[in-house]
Amino acid sequence: MSQIQLALLLIAIVIVLTAISRRLGASTPIVMVVGGLALTFAPGIPQVTLAPELVFFGFLPPLLFAGGYFTSLREFKANLRPIVLLAVGLVLFTATLVALVAHALVPGLGWAGAFALGGIVSPPDAVAATTIFQRLGVPRRIVTILEGESLVNDATALVIYRFAVAAVAAGVFSLLDASLAFVWALAGGVFVGMAIGWLIDKVAENVADVAIFTAIGLVAPYAAYLPAESIGVSGVLATVVAGVWSRHAMRHASSDARVVGAGVWQIWLFLLNGIVFALLGLQLPEVVRNVHLGGDTITATVAIVAAVVFGRFVWVFPFTYGPRLIPAIGRSDPNPPWQAVTVVAWSGLRGVVSLAAALALPESFPQRDLILFVTFVVILATLVGQGLTLPAMIRMLGVAADGDVGHAESHARVLTAEAALARLDELATERPGHVPLIDTLRSQYQHRTSHADLHDNAEPGAAETELLEHTQIRREAIEAERRAAFDLHERGVIDDEVLRRIERDLDLEELRTEG
Repeated sequence: MSQIQLALLLIAIVIVLTAISRRLGASTPIVMVVGGLALTFAPGIPQVTLAPELVFFGFLPPLLFAGGYFTSLREFKANLRPIVLLAVGLVLFTATLVALVAHALVPGLGWAGAFALGGIVSPPDAVAATTIFQRLGVPRRIVTILEGESLVNDATALVIYRFAVAAVAAGVFSLLDASLAFVWALAGGVFVGMAIGWLIDKVAENVADVAIFTAIGLVAPYAAYLPAESIGVSGVLATVVAGVWSRHAMRHASSDARVVGAGVWQIWLFLLNGIVFALLGLQLPEVVRNVHLGGDTITATVAIVAAVVFGRFVWVFPFTYGPRLIPAIGRSDPNPPWQAVTVVAWSGLRGVVSLAAALALPESFPQRDLILFVTFVVILATLVGQGLTLPAMIRMLGVAADGDVGHAESHARVLTAEAALARLDELATERPGHVPLIDTLRSQYQHRTSHADLHDNAEPGAAETELLEHTQIRREAIEAERRAAFDLHERGVIDDEVLRRIERDLDLEELRTEG
């Protein structure tokens, strides 16, 4: 089977497994990993080796860029303390704890090798956890904290990992040099990300072509990641910061560019996430082939998995409630319920970045095969074990979504509609020749404001039902227009170009009815 055939097969598998996961209501990354594992037993499937550069330079930049783009900077700042404690403090703590356990139980690994393993398995991947949260509904702050953690923790972990690998190669380790390099890597990554984000913003102001604008968006993650890595700073942080900045660049885009760009990115991220988790599952034969599964290996692996899973609890609870003992912090940010803290502590699911870092170890690295095996078991135990039990834990603890989201949305819709009404009053004076159109628009916005108020006070489900009915009515009217356009085309009244323009306008109108 050629590489092209394998790639097409993976895409087909991703589509099928995604459909299955959504029908079952299961987390898609977990289904992808299990599906990849099952696929290794199918006849004719070649042995797959996931090249680390494919993850670091192929998959990782767009996933990080999208994470930055969809991150609310205001919510990130509001939760900066817990995010930093998790993304920096917890990663350092986990890496150290794993290093202590690995050094004690794995002969010949050495301290540098032990810390390399700690850096590999310390960063959680929020993709699997957040897909579960989106399906079940949890307080928005939990999602914000975990997403913020995932944006920064990879940078912290990979810096630890690279210092440890360099120490093994050089045979020496300087804490001072490592600390200075750590600060330089993080600060330099942020600076490069800001520079690339600024450049994207300026380019977006001067590009009107939809295809070119969309292509720039696809290239932007690599434009941030690769230069940062080439000068020795954090490409992870550079890509995340550029993604955050790109939200401002999208304000300069036309409606067409935003609609097309959103569609392209949705497909791109869907394929990337699916393929990368499926490839992770396909790695099993390669990972276990050269490992002797004796009692010492199993003992060390179980101990390291326990350190990763329960070390998060050891860190999360004290550093959630401890800072709030300071009166100023306690008054401004009261103690969260222990149930929510437990969910955060149980959400440390590892992902493909850990496996890619392990695969990137030099062939001569001490105990490389064992490190690969331990990393894979940690990923499997957390992603599948914790991931499958996370929904039951959320239900058992009674952790529910915030109740004021609907009110906030209704209030925002009223305010935006009122702003439009005020502008229409001004336009009626500025453009008296278009009063009929302005009156029609005024009626629509007045209807929107009145229904937003009604929705805010309606019984649960009533607003959604009415919205669905209104959407269906508008969709059927648009479909009637579409059928009429097709009829005109078949009768030769309009040509293909006119039909495409009408179809495009109707598609945009239908998108607006669903927005």
